[in-house]
Amino acid sequence: MLFNSWVFVAFFLAVLVLYWNIPHRRQNQFLLLASYFFYGYWDWRFTFLLAFSTLVDYNVAQFLENSEDPRTRKKWLWLSCFVNLGLLATFKYFNFFVDSAAVLLENAGLEANLPALSVILPVGISFYTFQTLAYTIDVYRREQKATNDFVAYAVYVCYFPQLVAGPIERAKRLMPQIQSERTMTVEKRNSGVQLLLWGFLKKVAIADTLAPLVDRAFEDPAAHHGAFLWLAMYAFALQIYCDFSGYSDIARGTSRLLGIELIENFRAPYLSSNIVHFWRRWHISLSNWLRDYLYIPLGGNRLGDFKQYRNLMITMLLGGLWHGAAWTFVLWGGLHGMYLAVYRLIKERILGQEVKGFQDGSWIMRFLGTLVTFHLVCLAWIPFRAPSWDILQTYVITLLKEASWVATENPLPNGILIQTIFYGAIVLILDLLIWRNDNELPFQEKHPWWLRGVAYGLGLTILAYVRGVSSGTFIYFQF
Repeated sequence: MLFNSWVFVAFFLAVLVLYWNIPHRRQNQFLLLASYFFYGYWDWRFTFLLAFSTLVDYNVAQFLENSEDPRTRKKWLWLSCFVNLGLLATFKYFNFFVDSAAVLLENAGLEANLPALSVILPVGISFYTFQTLAYTIDVYRREQKATNDFVAYAVYVCYFPQLVAGPIERAKRLMPQIQSERTMTVEKRNSGVQLLLWGFLKKVAIADTLAPLVDRAFEDPAAHHGAFLWLAMYAFALQIYCDFSGYSDIARGTSRLLGIELIENFRAPYLSSNIVHFWRRWHISLSNWLRDYLYIPLGGNRLGDFKQYRNLMITMLLGGLWHGAAWTFVLWGGLHGMYLAVYRLIKERILGQEVKGFQDGSWIMRFLGTLVTFHLVCLAWIPFRAPSWDILQTYVITLLKEASWVATENPLPNGILIQTIFYGAIVLILDLLIWRNDNELPFQEKHPWWLRGVAYGLGLTILAYVRGVSSGTFIYFQF
């Protein structure tokens, strides 16, 4: 069930009406049923996989809570990791590693006749796997009490607004909200509706409108001039940002209307003036998860420069693999690992201090830092989007070989250029307002009513104008 579908609109309206007309003790049970219906609407068979993961980690947490023996507790934690990562590896990575091994064997002159699995990737498995793992790890660390309320825990795992594409929540933050009575205020209602509006605007009006341009470029990059590929690179940067942040806004707005707050997952990331700040603003819940459960346990920055750079690279390589079972995603993660390592090397070893010019210095230095960071991120999006190594190689070669914007053949259509600039300007304006207000929303109650009215009206007008555009699935549903 897609957020940008009339089926979801009808489903959510029905849930909203029933939800606020039943007592709190029944609301969690109702949310559990609604969430399983939401997930089962895509493929009911995978609800059993979700239920199995929920049962395993609920019981593992109980044993971890009640055991004092370090060795026993470690065994239970390993069981949780084995089950969750085993399911993820089977459904998402088994064929990837088998295919990679077959290529290595064939290159070595050996016959490769390895087994393969014909399985469908369950939607959201990467997200709810990380969420349940975070719970058992926190209980193991004694940072979280294991709950005896199974229904509340099951809702924490399968809560439908954030089930299939995050944000990745922590039990210490979400569980108390699920277990306590919810209330609705005018402020929550208004901000929730505004989040929904901006989410649909970014997804339906911008991401889906730019998708055909991006698809054309990456289907056959050799058929296009370099100028078109540069434009497609920028268009994909807008598409993936609006697609994913749009989903997060819809998820948070939907949840807020149910009285539950989800973590903010994006905060104007393309306005970051260095790569470290980009990762503090892009997919915040995943960045925090990788930091707390991978980077810091590896040693973080406590074991010297070399190991710090090693830990950064391992974290980002695995972060890239988390996004997809392909070496192009690993390359994307490796590029960001290199960016982070080089930035820290410059900051700590060459300058010996914080790079103030890129964050706290003059506006010129902040602008230059933002421009450099944005283009580094855009270049890394190319392997992220490329469907194969051959397409990636062709795209990059054509991009560099025919970099001139003065095309003699296959000229760049003015309509596509204007469209991309127009939507880019909308994103920039909204993000500048968020950045300036230091708030999750571009418009606040302090702004004049007429200004907010014009903004909402313009957003609805754009949505109505593009209503004929086919709304595709969310990009991060495949992860």
